[in-house]
Amino acid sequence: PLLKSTSHSLLLGVSIFVPSSQLSPAQLARIEENRRAALQRLAARNVEVPIGESWREKIGAEFTKGYFTELAAFIADERKHFTVYPSPEHVFSWTHMCAIEDVKVVVLGQDPYHGPGQAHGLCFSVPKPTAPPPSLENIYAELSTDMKGFQHPGHGDLSGWAKQGVLLLNAVLTVRAHKPMSHTERGWETFTDAVVWWLSRNLRGLVFLLWGSYAQKKGSIIDRMRHHILQTSHPSPYSADRGFFGCHHFSKTNELLRKSGRKPIDWNAL
Repeated sequence: PLLKSTSHSLLLGVSIFVPSSQLSPAQLARIEENRRAALQRLAARNVEVPIGESWREKIGAEFTKGYFTELAAFIADERKHFTVYPSPEHVFSWTHMCAIEDVKVVVLGQDPYHGPGQAHGLCFSVPKPTAPPPSLENIYAELSTDMKGFQHPGHGDLSGWAKQGVLLLNAVLTVRAHKPMSHTERGWETFTDAVVWWLSRNLRGLVFLLWGSYAQKKGSIIDRMRHHILQTSHPSPYSADRGFFGCHHFSKTNELLRKSGRKPIDWNAL
């Protein structure tokens, strides 16, 4: 007899049937090996990934590489056994906010929020009506002193910034529920490095906001002759008073954009 098929996927449903009868350890091991191989074959196919079209044109080749095949198989297995955030349709939501050529500002985060109802594909952001987490509250606090007229929006959804060309990119795009950093070193860092590398090599005058040592390390691949780098401590309550408060990164970002002939960000548009 066969158990009901279970859908597990990073980006789409993948069904694998598992026998429910009594099997020897060797048979179970063989089934597990075959299951993983099947997941890798499915992930390797040219399956539609829910990524914005302009982004697909520029970085879509990453999906055909071996590391991404292994990553997809890992996430599929994680989704089978655990709750994983964000939901599959939100993993690449950052690519649907603006075209890749329209990116003006890049904020690098680490990995998604690991609690229910929080992660939705944009670093530091949470969907309405979820209350802003502490780091985002500190971002709002800095904005209130840096940008005249800024008002706390009463929510934590930063989609309004993303639609203006602020790329809110986590280095790792998924996480197991209640297990921060649980999906690190599985391939996401390679993928998001490829995103940053493409932006750095093909666009000019971007403003990269690197908050904390992790983001600053990831930002080492940015061409600093072509782009602007603003860096300080992370807005976390544990480090915000070590440089983030008073950094004026939001007004500095807009001044740099104006100098390059670009429209500044309306930080109030949330």
